[in-house]
Amino acid sequence: MEDQVFDLSSSIGDVWRLLEERERECLRNYASIQRFRKNQIIYYVGEEPTHLMCLLHGKVKIYKEGIGGRNQIIRIIKPIQYFAYRAYFAGENYLTNAAAFEACTVCLLPMNIVMELLRNNFKFCRFFIKQLSIDLGISEERTVNLTQKHIRGRLAESLIFLIDSYGLEEDNTVNIYLAREDLANLSNMTTSNAIRILSDFVSEKIIVLDGRKIKVLDEGKLRKISRIG
Repeated sequence: MEDQVFDLSSSIGDVWRLLEERERECLRNYASIQRFRKNQIIYYVGEEPTHLMCLLHGKVKIYKEGIGGRNQIIRIIKPIQYFAYRAYFAGENYLTNAAAFEACTVCLLPMNIVMELLRNNFKFCRFFIKQLSIDLGISEERTVNLTQKHIRGRLAESLIFLIDSYGLEEDNTVNIYLAREDLANLSNMTTSNAIRILSDFVSEKIIVLDGRKIKVLDEGKLRKISRIG
């Protein structure tokens, strides 16, 4: 873990405005940052949670290891989103793994300090109740989509999920470059199926592929495929 001076007020988003000055000073004293290389594990299943984490830069995946070594990506984290705290609130060890999609920087806040703030600041407490509720809603919707849709709809839904999470570059390229295996893991399918469906989407002029880059030609059609499943 690297300790260094950094601007918390611009790093941890809306939470900063919910705190009193003495609480901000407490975070300045105890917060730290850590940098992770691409594909580096941030935490493992079974580890004891000790910190609330806020992604400052880069992209992170939350996933579970499945049968036969195939992983299922549960969530993806974008900058200024919080993660790694649910297990602590539940009084259990991590049930998932977290890893860097790309080189990233994470702010770590000790959970004992976070709990003290939660006990004494209602606005701060309500913020994390809301975040947990939003995350639960997203997880429930994703679970239904990934179990009830056909694989074509699932892959389209995952591409829309990436667009909505990370946006498009100026040339309509999805602003995250995933390996086919990661895209398959996000869509709850085999890598071979993901490759086949991507090829179908290229043939239908919905997307263009350039290595790991996916350029969207017809977002409306992609959303329609996602909706009908």
